[in-house]
Amino acid sequence: MSTYTPKASEIQRAWHVVDAEGLILGRMASEVAALLRGKHKPTFTPHIDTGDHVVIINADKVVLTGAKATDKNVYDHSGYPGGLRTRS
Repeated sequence: MSTYTPKASEIQRAWHVVDAEGLILGRMASEVAALLRGKHKPTFTPHIDTGDHVVIINADKVVLTGAKATDKNVYDHSGYPGGLRTRS
């Protein structure tokens, strides 16, 4: 049995409007990423763009949980001894 591959003429793209007011940022981003990739469609194929269009409104009212924005550290290493740099 051969693998099904959708043709360009078979791909139908829908528009989704997501209201971000009161939604948690990471969870909303996961759902939007699935819509953009087309993983909710039965014709999903990883190497073909079968995703839909997404418009996000009220993005300034999204909820950030925890203290990650203030407490997260980013580490860089130059490869030289003593080259570890930390940014917060």
